[in-house]
Amino acid sequence: MDIASLLGLLLAVAGILVGHTLDGGKFSSLVQPAAFAIVVVGTFGAVLLQTKKSAFIRGMRMLRWVFAPPPDRRQQLAREIHLWSLSARRDGLLSLEQYMAKADPFIQKGLRLVVDGIHPDKLRSLLETDINSYEMRERQAARIWESAAGYAPTVGILGAVLGLIHVMENLSDPSRLGAGIAVAFVSTVYGVGLANLLFYPVGNKLKGIVAERVLQYEILTDVFHDIATGDYTRVLEERIACLTAQH
Repeated sequence: MDIASLLGLLLAVAGILVGHTLDGGKFSSLVQPAAFAIVVVGTFGAVLLQTKKSAFIRGMRMLRWVFAPPPDRRQQLAREIHLWSLSARRDGLLSLEQYMAKADPFIQKGLRLVVDGIHPDKLRSLLETDINSYEMRERQAARIWESAAGYAPTVGILGAVLGLIHVMENLSDPSRLGAGIAVAFVSTVYGVGLANLLFYPVGNKLKGIVAERVLQYEILTDVFHDIATGDYTRVLEERIACLTAQH
């Protein structure tokens, strides 16, 4: 659990609620199901319209990374690289086949290319193609949250206009004016608030996680290239140092 992300979200929401209360407002005045439905459903409907279904579903699933990021595997990868290096140097490249069973697909492919004796430059090219494909797919998924942040304020304004239409339709009934005005203003609050306190931060955090994973894959690509060329010296140690130095 990423406590910092959870604390940040709670702090942002608390700041708005406390400020609203100190200004004499009531919490109940911000609870408007109609406004929430307009903003949230409308926003994600627009996002789905512009996005492939697979990218949309992937982006929604990635939301859990904000509060439960993928485990940090840098130290484990560093140990595995040491094992690959020692095994290849001592028993030859074919010995790397034993490490393929429990590895993730990218590592499996890298080890298989090394074991199959693929030319190091061709190996690097193939793995870089996989990295580019992975990065494009993950960034498209993460981008749905940036898109939501762009649409939410506008949909909030649309909700405000709908609320004002409701007010104008009921000018003869003062008892119904308050509800329409509340929907109008709260829709704008929801749109701007969700965009800046949730959607933009989520999108930026997911892009950062994707960037870290892409960097790890790039370092692993260099490692596989070094092993394929028989370079087990200081260069490989520097690769490990770069991997463990990621923040």
